[in-house]
Amino acid sequence: MHFSTTQKRAATWAALGVALLLLLSLLKPVLAPFVVAAVLAYALTPLVNWLDDLGRGRLPRLAAVLIVEVVFLIAVLSLLTLLLPILIKELPLMREQVPLLFDRLNGLIKPLAAQFGFKLSVDLGSLKTLVLKYLNTNAEDMVASVLSSLKLGGSVALAVLGNAVLIPVALFYLLMDWDRFVSRFVELVPPRLREGYDSFVNEADGVLGQYLRGQLLVMLLLAVFYSAGLALFGLELAVPIGIFTGLAVFVPYLGFGLGLVMALVSGFLQFASVKALVMVAVVYGCGQFVESFILTPRLVGERIGLHPLVVIFALLAFGQVLGFVGVLIALPASAVLLVAIRRVRAGYLGSRLYTG
Repeated sequence: MHFSTTQKRAATWAALGVALLLLLSLLKPVLAPFVVAAVLAYALTPLVNWLDDLGRGRLPRLAAVLIVEVVFLIAVLSLLTLLLPILIKELPLMREQVPLLFDRLNGLIKPLAAQFGFKLSVDLGSLKTLVLKYLNTNAEDMVASVLSSLKLGGSVALAVLGNAVLIPVALFYLLMDWDRFVSRFVELVPPRLREGYDSFVNEADGVLGQYLRGQLLVMLLLAVFYSAGLALFGLELAVPIGIFTGLAVFVPYLGFGLGLVMALVSGFLQFASVKALVMVAVVYGCGQFVESFILTPRLVGERIGLHPLVVIFALLAFGQVLGFVGVLIALPASAVLLVAIRRVRAGYLGSRLYTG
């Protein structure tokens, strides 16, 4: 059977694509830190280049890279410390409020069940005792439990520690030589495809830049909104929970859900009344409305608008391939894929396969 030149080229590219997918599947366990480092390098390289231009050659690139990476790491560590006051404040509150909450729950459920002819068989007293037993565990027992867990899941702990070290190292080298890596990759693109490649990269770069800048503004504004809203209701942990919720919306649905649960638990522990439900309903309901209908359309733009079903599928698909790291990069990666899908669709609609 005789194959045309076009068919041979298509078969070659298909074979290369399959080989690349097989290679990625084999390297999946070690890909995550390098993918994270590459995404961060893409986002932070403009800052490094800006410092280079600002220094006008007097500031070595090494110094610019160190400044940007150190500031970034300090910002990440500062965000992680937001969880500390939440944990430190919540545990004593849980010890104080859990007995009251169980008593109120018991007093509410039993009469309600009796009205409908049901006999409540749940022993809330035993549940209360069991929960209090764990909440009153002393620090030594907690440390022993953590150490035991680390021993049982040593490989997981080692992987987390390894990634925490490997990501900054990989990020440093990528920031130092980002332009060189990009130029080496571009050299592999056949000259006849260079024009299409440049057009695609420029469009994808514009979409990603718009997404990252807009998403950063949305996160900052929502952090202020949630902090102020929770503070107006008198929640003691309004600032850390509000900031965490605002910044966590970078991960769609998951970040918002975690912040909502934290606010709900904290509200029940502090107020021990229906005020907690009202607070969460008002603040998080308004926050979701403001984000979905005002901030995201105006700041992120409809240019990269993805259908909610596509967002959910992207989160699940990237999470399946790269774990939690995949969830983090699902949306920016989907934005690039959206550019590719638009071009494939346009090519298909203009092809003889479609027109006949």
